[in-house]
Amino acid sequence: MLTAFARAFKTPDLRKKLLFTLGIIVVYRLGAHIPIPGVNYQNVQICMEQASANQGLFGLVNMFSGGALLQITIFALGIMPYITASIILQLLTVVIPRLEALKKEGQAGTAKITQYTRYLTVALAILQGTGLVATARSGALFQGCPQASQIVPDQSIFVTITMVITMTAGTATVMWLGELITDRGIGNGMSILMFISIAATFPSSLWAIKKQGDLAGGWIEFGVVILVGLVMVALVVFVEQAQRRIPVQYAKRMIGRRSYGGTSTYIPLKVNQAGVIPVIFASSLLYIPALVAQFAGGTSGWKTWIDQHLVKGDHPYYIVTYFLLIVFFAFFYVAISFNPEEVADNMKKYGGFIPGIRAGRPTAEYLSYVLNRITWPGSLYLGLIALVPTMALAGFGANQNFPLGGTSILIIVGVGLETVKQIESQLQQRNYEGFLR
Repeated sequence: MLTAFARAFKTPDLRKKLLFTLGIIVVYRLGAHIPIPGVNYQNVQICMEQASANQGLFGLVNMFSGGALLQITIFALGIMPYITASIILQLLTVVIPRLEALKKEGQAGTAKITQYTRYLTVALAILQGTGLVATARSGALFQGCPQASQIVPDQSIFVTITMVITMTAGTATVMWLGELITDRGIGNGMSILMFISIAATFPSSLWAIKKQGDLAGGWIEFGVVILVGLVMVALVVFVEQAQRRIPVQYAKRMIGRRSYGGTSTYIPLKVNQAGVIPVIFASSLLYIPALVAQFAGGTSGWKTWIDQHLVKGDHPYYIVTYFLLIVFFAFFYVAISFNPEEVADNMKKYGGFIPGIRAGRPTAEYLSYVLNRITWPGSLYLGLIALVPTMALAGFGANQNFPLGGTSILIIVGVGLETVKQIESQLQQRNYEGFLR
């Protein structure tokens, strides 16, 4: 990987793309530290210092924003509205025939779906920005902090609207920066910004582990956490690269005087076909009861039960529910993202077949059978990786949103592998000698 980056910096056009990407990253990180108008920054810092390691309801969103959410900066919402909008559009593509037709139209349809995603991102940013401002005004953003109710001193309508508009504009700017990286930089822009947001929280979280440790001044706990992180990265890389290759042969056809087909290829089915989406879905769904309980008044029985069982990440009910939701969403997302019948029809249309399997419906049934078999270990792997912070790092004062946890490791490794592959492919294009000397 380091060799690929070194060779890329020696290539002029790739060096320009890398420097452009680094420049956008610097702008993004600067925006994550500029507070929005109407916020008392000193009170925010006081509450940030007094906040416990478990940031509860807002921990995952704060991780995806690179710590900007709890500091209420102009990029406080980060990339989360765009991620949510993309997932919603992807799910609606299966339900709404119009979106499914656009998806099949190629580049023009994809551009239209991207436009819809932008509009939905702005709408979600307005909704989430309003919720964040209301939470900050009520003092619920930092529970237990005396200065939490003074984070927004002026609670007039004008100031509230200004704060919401500023955060919405910040989200639109983040979306624009990501598209700039995609068009003129290296890798997928949104993925790169997500990678940077998560990586930005690493130093402070690791140093907090060291300060909370008791053995050798905390250095032993620090070293154990680093070792666990390296083992998890190795495991994630191994599983993310694993795939089941189904062989496909194409019959030779004569069209005029020319022959077509007669080639052999394969369909790569990844063990983790769903990626990190099931973990995000499960986390978001588990936050709904905690959100309802947080804003519900009184001390009713259901609110007490939720606070005791579904808010704390180390409770057995939370762990079991979280694990089962990840397994369920893994199968659900694979079912809507990979259509065996469509793949079988395309193969039959172009004369392709799986050796030993008849074309058409038997091929679709075989693909569905193989997909279900490899989704089981993939879903169990996702569930175990997501629960590692709770089960293995609880003794170090970590929480379920610790940076070396499942969600962050999956995203960082996935984005890193994809970016390195893209750099290597561009290097191969520029250094390809060919057979003509």
